[in-house]
Amino acid sequence: MPRMTAAAAAVEILKREGVAQAFGVPGAAINPFYRELKNVGGINHTLARHVEGASHMAEGYTRAKAGNIGVCIGTSGPAGTDMITGLYSAIADSIPILCITGQAPVSKLHKEDFQAVDIAAIAKPVTKAATTVLEAAQVPGVFQQAFHLMRSGRPGPVLIDLPIDVQLTEIDFDPETYEPLPVYKPSATRAQIEKAIRFLLESERPLIVAGGGIINADASDLLVEFAELTGVPVISTLMGWGTIPDDHELAAGMVGVQTAHRYGNATFLESDFVLGIGNRWANRHTGYNMDAYTKGRTFVHVDIEPTQIGKIFAPDYGIASDAKAALELFIEVAKELKAEGGLPDFSAWAASAQERKATLQRRTHFGNIPMKPQRVYEEMNKAFGPETRYVTTIGLSQIAAAQFLHVYRPRHWINCGQAGPLGWTIPAAIGAATADPETPIVALSGDYDFQFMIEELAVAAQHKVPYVHVLVNNAYLGLIRQAQGNLGINFEVNLEFDNINTPELGGYGVDHVKVAEGLGVMAIRVTDPEELGAAFEQAKKLAVEHRVPVVVEAILERITNIAMSKTVDMSDVTEFEELATEPGHAPTAIKVLQV
Repeated sequence: MPRMTAAAAAVEILKREGVAQAFGVPGAAINPFYRELKNVGGINHTLARHVEGASHMAEGYTRAKAGNIGVCIGTSGPAGTDMITGLYSAIADSIPILCITGQAPVSKLHKEDFQAVDIAAIAKPVTKAATTVLEAAQVPGVFQQAFHLMRSGRPGPVLIDLPIDVQLTEIDFDPETYEPLPVYKPSATRAQIEKAIRFLLESERPLIVAGGGIINADASDLLVEFAELTGVPVISTLMGWGTIPDDHELAAGMVGVQTAHRYGNATFLESDFVLGIGNRWANRHTGYNMDAYTKGRTFVHVDIEPTQIGKIFAPDYGIASDAKAALELFIEVAKELKAEGGLPDFSAWAASAQERKATLQRRTHFGNIPMKPQRVYEEMNKAFGPETRYVTTIGLSQIAAAQFLHVYRPRHWINCGQAGPLGWTIPAAIGAATADPETPIVALSGDYDFQFMIEELAVAAQHKVPYVHVLVNNAYLGLIRQAQGNLGINFEVNLEFDNINTPELGGYGVDHVKVAEGLGVMAIRVTDPEELGAAFEQAKKLAVEHRVPVVVEAILERITNIAMSKTVDMSDVTEFEELATEPGHAPTAIKVLQV
């Protein structure tokens, strides 16, 4: 039997589980593992500037490509606690990442050793499993189980904590005979699908709500096939955006209290049956007024996690199933019904959804200086084609992006949907671009998100990771300012100041161009909306030429309220800006405005 250190065995297992890339920061307690990364070879490593950044890089890496599992590595103590935010983000969005931390020697765990903390206990609420391995011989089994857990059922993250003496201990391990454990995913039965479809057959105005579970299951093509077979319009959730192309005749928009389309909400409120697949009824989708969301509608809920069914509200029928397995059966049954002439004709209902799509639009074309954010997204639609992968986290910038941008493919909207940590965008974009360097990446940040982990731009410069980063700058915590308006305050949300080094900024504070250039990337500042298109084209060329990120900073008017519900009620959305009343008001809308 071959003998090797437990750390070497762990690296061998990573390779055999399909890991080819890791992100992290070395340190004393994890150095033995790093030695084996070097000696064993076969896994690329990207050195982050912040350990939380490494965890978000791992998330972006996983999210960009089906089958990927991002790996983030850090030393003991603060490295592990820094990565908790990444673990929380991953578990909230059902994203499998593996976090590996170093630890003090086993004999010192109870002695308050330097940088020794019970990271497994801290991480437990935000992982599928968190384990401090106390016996070196258990390392192979713990790693094998980690990959099994990450891939089985509802995907999610795992943390493995390795005391330094455990890493260094030699064990018997034969990597040549190692095999990953079979993955468990619940599957719907034929009888369950037939019952679910009976609800559909009894409806007149059905909708499919397509969630992120469809993307996790790599089943977007099946979702489109089922929608086309039945003629049922599709509402995408924020995490499911891209399951059906935005320009598809059955794409009915998004629903919610923030990241929603006027036409999406209007169509939903006209529906009488909703089939949710791979979604979890998130509150930004449903709102808190559940009567408004559910009244007059029958619901069937399909989700891979049994405990998700009934968590938000009790559906009329629930099925615990992987989205792909369920959709395969939905298609099978629908094909049989169609051959028998047993499928209702929903064409008039689908046409009404498209009519709302062509009439209920928000205005994007403004010529104001400082510019309105809506114009930025209009110009992004012109500059960045359907092959573009967008990466963004939270804030008014993300909410407006979901209202105005267009997504045509799965995994082309990479968004931290539930946790929404500021600073997520830059490292997640690096991870996504590392996973799939052939797909053009466009990241989107407000100024505060951009500043949170701005140091990670140096990682992209060092490792030659090119992408375009659109920075919308209003020198405000914009979403918090807008939320504070409901309380009658505007307190501690201002970021403006007179920068003594860049007086031409006129009170917008941080000179993002100088900071970006100091970190080794390129940057362009735009103050006139008529110059945005040229700036985006220049950024694309510079990114390709120099193999670094290129930041395009758009200086916005200080205050713009983005459409959302003040009452967290999807039937009560306030439109703060003027709406589109002629085609020129929304020139990049999916459908030409009908007046």
